[in-house]
Amino acid sequence: MFLTQYYLDCLSQASYMIADEGTGRAVVVDPRRDVSEYLADAEAHGFTVVGVINTHFHADFIAGHLEMAARTGAWIGYGSRAETDYPIRKLTDGERIGLGDVTLQIMETPGHTPESVSVVVYERAADAVPYGVLTGDALFIGDVGRPDLLASVGVTAEELGAMLHDSVQNKLMGLPDEVRVFPAHGAGSACGKNLSTEKQSTIGQQRLTNYACAPMSKDDFVALVTAGQPSAPGYFAYDADLNRRRHELFDPATAPRPLSAEEFTARRAAGAVVVDARDPQEFAAGHLRGAVNVPADGRFAEQAGTVLDPKDELLVLAPQNREEEMVTRLARIGFDKVTGYLRSPDDALTALAAEVTPASRLTAAQLRDALAGEHPPVVVDVRNCGERADNAFIEGAVHISLGELPHRLDELPRERPLVLHCAGGHRSSIAASLLRRRGFTDVSDVLGGYAAWALLNAPAAV
Repeated sequence: MFLTQYYLDCLSQASYMIADEGTGRAVVVDPRRDVSEYLADAEAHGFTVVGVINTHFHADFIAGHLEMAARTGAWIGYGSRAETDYPIRKLTDGERIGLGDVTLQIMETPGHTPESVSVVVYERAADAVPYGVLTGDALFIGDVGRPDLLASVGVTAEELGAMLHDSVQNKLMGLPDEVRVFPAHGAGSACGKNLSTEKQSTIGQQRLTNYACAPMSKDDFVALVTAGQPSAPGYFAYDADLNRRRHELFDPATAPRPLSAEEFTARRAAGAVVVDARDPQEFAAGHLRGAVNVPADGRFAEQAGTVLDPKDELLVLAPQNREEEMVTRLARIGFDKVTGYLRSPDDALTALAAEVTPASRLTAAQLRDALAGEHPPVVVDVRNCGERADNAFIEGAVHISLGELPHRLDELPRERPLVLHCAGGHRSSIAASLLRRRGFTDVSDVLGGYAAWALLNAPAAV
């Protein structure tokens, strides 16, 4: 048996290829949209990809099922409750898919979504104990999938939570302890609240250490897994819907092209949004007026999807030689309306000097002085709820997480100075740039974020 995991740090997303080395037949599970790595591995090992399984309709990225099917002729499989506008193979609970002696068995595990399935892997068809289980977003290492993402489209978090209770407590925990667990996400994903940095585990280990796998009533389980979930990024509903539909294929060969400063300026003047992927300090030193700062070295795709609209035309300004990478990362979440990018950001900013402006960043000490002044600013905390536990916040700060900010701008005063902070200064730069683009004129963010504030205000050692 061949089983390999492909892990994408930017989205904390895992996909898999499983093959029978005797027959060369392979299935890819939960592929991302840029499929070249799977195809290269299949070719290198002499595999034929016969099927693509999505464990559910993903909300945090656009899956590569259409690209894989177009390149290989593979069938596309979903759980039996899935409805799409492209042909699929509906997989039923207990159905076995033979790749040779290697065998996959479908286990319906609804809860994160109604159509969710897990894929149980047998190294040999006659084995009594499975080798492993690909759990999608039903079971993570240290957590379970959040059941609240479909609440806005007719399925409540309570209904999904009840389904998830059965899927986790009865079905997945019904597997033997030695079965390996291969989830679809790891730490950092907004699809759960307590995901581990580990990429795989076992049923037995999860039974011992995962809070949601301990025996409990359905009501207790639902209350536990629905509490304290982070705000879902704004693009999640868009991606979940797009994954149900036939859409344009991603082709790196036809990706957006480099633009001259004149072309870039013309598209910007016509309303295109500039996505500046440089480091916050570089952005603060000088950026194009109205640009949104989403740093490349971080959760670029997820954060871009949080503060940008997939309907907007986008222009990319990225660190040198990373422009095409940024375009691909935007395509992974379905942001395809990228007209082009500036090849040399420093030269371009020099050429467009009349449109370049700095961004205000305050030290923690400067913020303390400002708050003690005659006209104190409004402090806005853009961290998630869990980061404010144990009184870890600036007294009087307005709390609006980055995920909620684009939809709650009306709650912020435009006539007073605003100072935004996150944990370390990364998300606050994104948030501050969004406010400036939306017409707020006196906006700063805090260098070093709450960590710097806490250090400044820590009690003196005795």
